[in-house]
Amino acid sequence: MGLRGLAGAGFIVGIAGLTATIAPGGPAGGPPGGAARKAAPADDGAIVIGERRPRRRVLDLAIRSPVLDDVGRARLLLPARWSRDASRRWPVLWLLHGAGAGGGSSSGARPLDGGGRGLEDGGHTAWTDHTDIEELTEDADVIVVMPDGGPCGNYTDWWNRGGGGTPKWETFHLAELRQILERGYRAGPDRAVAGNAMGGLGALSYAARHRGLFRAAASFSGPVHTLYRDPAGLDVADLVELGVAIGAPSLDWTEVWGDPDEQRAVWRQHNPYDLADRLAGVRLHVSSGDGAPGPYDRRPGTGGKAAEPLDAVEALAHTVSQEFAGKLRKLGIPVSAHFYRGTHTWPYWRRELRATLPALLAEIT
Repeated sequence: MGLRGLAGAGFIVGIAGLTATIAPGGPAGGPPGGAARKAAPADDGAIVIGERRPRRRVLDLAIRSPVLDDVGRARLLLPARWSRDASRRWPVLWLLHGAGAGGGSSSGARPLDGGGRGLEDGGHTAWTDHTDIEELTEDADVIVVMPDGGPCGNYTDWWNRGGGGTPKWETFHLAELRQILERGYRAGPDRAVAGNAMGGLGALSYAARHRGLFRAAASFSGPVHTLYRDPAGLDVADLVELGVAIGAPSLDWTEVWGDPDEQRAVWRQHNPYDLADRLAGVRLHVSSGDGAPGPYDRRPGTGGKAAEPLDAVEALAHTVSQEFAGKLRKLGIPVSAHFYRGTHTWPYWRRELRATLPALLAEIT
């Protein structure tokens, strides 16, 4: 395992420099913009404590949750004819973000630079900040839900050395937020989920761990085989360690799922590759670049900084996504896949979303 066996903190700095630019200017993390009307709590008491509507179809929620250490946040894109008091319900598309600066500081983590961008520009505004999802769904009769998943939450209830406790991102999303949306925002039972990078892992893990909850799931550059090993280089456990080291430096990365050798059973319970057979009946898509500079990367002589010769994180996502797709096919489970030349950056994920969105929506509308 490259990170733990090679250079520790020095390797973290090198990989962070390779894959990300940490700079100010990310989503605001201020107080809620207004009190929620007719807020309906989840079973455990989680409740919307604020709403903000920055644009016509955009509704931002602030949620007080007993399973997070701070206010949870989610951004909704509402269909044109949506009404809180409507007699009907709408299908739901969940979009999960990658690692980086989340909208809050749950799990003891903090935005990577106090509010700026992180490894994959995470947070509940990531998809509207970096893609044209608002325009793409302008005429779609669906609710799009984009929840905060923390800078390094990994879309899981943290193991915390076997003691449980906060943060419980999986519970926040699939129990609390889902119940809140169904009880107060007219969300229906037909759901699809997609995500980039860490969010791709979350999308396929959620679909496998909660059979029947999602009708379609897609991963864009997701580390979808968490127990993949590469003794000579980077592996997925290294990414988990890296994310916690940058996003929550006061915490130990093994608090997520434990040590991948000593707590292998815990890792397997959250690993899409190991859970592949549970995805039968779900419409599936995986995609990733190979890490080499592609059509959306700046090159010498174009006025921009030259792209690195190889993006190690995307190359890893490419390897594990191919292994995951291969296992699905061996199991006889249909999957569409797109493997291409490119890096671990938003222009490719924006393109993949545009290409995949019609199939995701077709499963729920």
